[in-house]
Amino acid sequence: MSEQRKKSTKKKHRVRKVIIVILLLALVGACLWFFVLPGLADSATTTYNSYTTTIGSISNSMSFSGTISVTNYETLSPSGESTVRQIYVSEEQNVKEGDKLVRLSTGETLKANFDGQVNSIDVEVGDSVNASTGVVQIVDFDNMSVSIRVDEYDIAKLSVGQACQVTVTALGVTFDSSITHINRIPSNSGSTAYYTVTAEFAVTENVLPGMQVTVVIPEEEAENAVILNRSALSFGANNSAYVLMKNDGGEMEQVAVEIGVDNDNYVEITSGLKEGDTVYAVAETSSSSSSGLASLFSSLTGGGMPSGEMPSAPSGDFGGGNFGGGNFGGGSGGNFGGGMGGGNMGGGRP
Repeated sequence: MSEQRKKSTKKKHRVRKVIIVILLLALVGACLWFFVLPGLADSATTTYNSYTTTIGSISNSMSFSGTISVTNYETLSPSGESTVRQIYVSEEQNVKEGDKLVRLSTGETLKANFDGQVNSIDVEVGDSVNASTGVVQIVDFDNMSVSIRVDEYDIAKLSVGQACQVTVTALGVTFDSSITHINRIPSNSGSTAYYTVTAEFAVTENVLPGMQVTVVIPEEEAENAVILNRSALSFGANNSAYVLMKNDGGEMEQVAVEIGVDNDNYVEITSGLKEGDTVYAVAETSSSSSSGLASLFSSLTGGGMPSGEMPSAPSGDFGGGNFGGGNFGGGSGGNFGGGMGGGNMGGGRP
């Protein structure tokens, strides 16, 4: 056998081995797709969080931000031109309704019209004053009010006399209050209408006008109710609520429940559960399909495709004839996978 003939035979064997490897890999891929992957998917595991129902009270509410304002204040002025003859009070002094404040040269005496505190005195004895002169200001710092803006979607839920709570942000103190007025003329002309709602309340020392507050207005409340963490709920068709419970066989099954008061953290369960019931919610579902597939593929292929340059195609026919009617990948002495135009893929020999 000539040397050229031997080389040609060796090349044929090398190409044949490569083709066999490719066919085997294709077969392995098909097996993985149809037989292995479903099995790996079946190995997925699910973990659950558990929750237990309790008996208690639950309520939901609306919350608004606002600023404290004084309810009663006045700045007293004389009825005409005169001179200040005597000042009976000092700044920050508490006064009662009817107490004398300032006497004028005309004989007019300015008096307090309500209980409060002297906030400022803007004149001295001997000063000339007239009807436009602010002489003394009285403020009631014991009773305050707050105004909140309520949009058109919530205003129908409120009414005069409705209880609420006012928390002063800076001081962290809370006062009981109630709605005293609802201005039903909207305060703006935008796409959403807002209405001004006022609540009044008695305060303690250090609470001052201008401080920021949060006003909480309760909506619904349930006492001695079955209460469940809202995270335990799942929702199905038509937004129907259900929970997962273990049956006698230890398997999870859906149990329909009805809910009442919902404050976004906890819900009232009106039917379907009782006190002390333990329910479950899916925490995580994990699967090893990706890592298992990679590991299996690596073990079957010996770690991957062979490295190095692919063998060159033989100069003769593959298997006694042209592969597809011509040389596989190119002419004699060409590389396997060489240019399609380097040899005839479906034509005659060059």
